[in-house]
Amino acid sequence: MRIWKTILSACSLLFLAVVPPGTADVRAAELQTLEIVTKSGVRSFAVELAVTEAELNRGLMHRTELPEGRGMLFDFKRDQPITMWMKDTPLSLDMIFIGGNGTIVRVAENTTPFSTLTIGSGGPARAVLEVIGGTARKLGISSGDRVVHPMFRRR
Repeated sequence: MRIWKTILSACSLLFLAVVPPGTADVRAAELQTLEIVTKSGVRSFAVELAVTEAELNRGLMHRTELPEGRGMLFDFKRDQPITMWMKDTPLSLDMIFIGGNGTIVRVAENTTPFSTLTIGSGGPARAVLEVIGGTARKLGISSGDRVVHPMFRRR
């Protein structure tokens, strides 16, 4: 039994040694697919979900990288005015505010890293998709576009 504890300890240390900096807080949860239907085509993203209070508060704080095509989807459970900020977030992000019916309400592009200024939804929204800054402009994502994900119901 003692040998197994030694092996497990060694494996744990090896894991910590190979995890890239800034990714230790990445959830082990499965990524989900989210699509945005734009005027120029369908754009797909692999997203982490933030649904608990702790996940909603932490978001992408302290992350030093976010690959293109990846993001975090914040679920606030109902349509309401939403405000976000960039405190402790070293990456510039695009924040895509989405109504409960899946329609994009507002896109806040290239947010300022580490800023404590609030960024509002500009109207009722159920969710926010955060992606790396510049993505919305690059892919032609704008207000009125439709988001396809099980979280959103069509009206």
